[in-house]
Order: sequence, then structure tokens, then C-alpha cells
Amino acid sequence: MSWLMSLNPWLVLVVAGLFEVMWASGIKYVGVQRPLISVGVVLALVASMVGLWIATQKLPVGTAYAVWTGIGAVGAAAVGIVVYGEPATAVRAVCILLIVAGIVGLKLFSGAH
Repeated sequence: MSWLMSLNPWLVLVVAGLFEVMWASGIKYVGVQRPLISVGVVLALVASMVGLWIATQKLPVGTAYAVWTGIGAVGAAAVGIVVYGEPATAVRAVCILLIVAGIVGLKLFSGAH
């Protein structure tokens, strides 16, 4: 487990955020009739949380959590548009870009390297 702690916390946080996108996007199909999807969602959820925990060992908790949820929100919105056919309006695009700007700002100004 110590090798996990030696990884770049920002890289771990991004990977954890991608796992969050996976479980958040797949949760729509969780159920008894879809056991493999359900297990995949649970595994992605656990991986996401573990990654967030690892990242918070070296990054400020507020910054890590905001970046993690931002990656999840932007990713889930993108999956919703591309995979599930949700509306891709200009207003949604601007809001997604604002979230991305917030994530970048937190990374640049967090004081953690």
C-alpha cells in the first residue's frame, strides 16, 4: 500500500475522478437484473473513494474534494450528452466550462504541488 502513497497525488486524484465518472454514469443501470454492471459500479465507487482518500493525504481536503467532484460532474455531463443523448445546449456547455475553470483554478492556486 505504501507505493500508492508515493504516487503523484494529482494523478491519483484525476484517476479517482475518472472512476467517479464511471460509477456515476453506470448507476442508472444498477439492479438485480444487471449484476455485472452493478458490481462494476460498486468497484468504480470504491476505487474512486480510495483514490480520493490517497490524494487527501497530500493535498488540501477542500481542494481535492472540489476537483474530484468537478471531474465527476463534467465527465458525467459529457457521458450524458454523448452516450445517453441528453441535451447539448450552449448554456450547459458554458456551465461545464465554468466547472472546468474552477478545477483548473483550484489546481493552480491550491498551494499544493
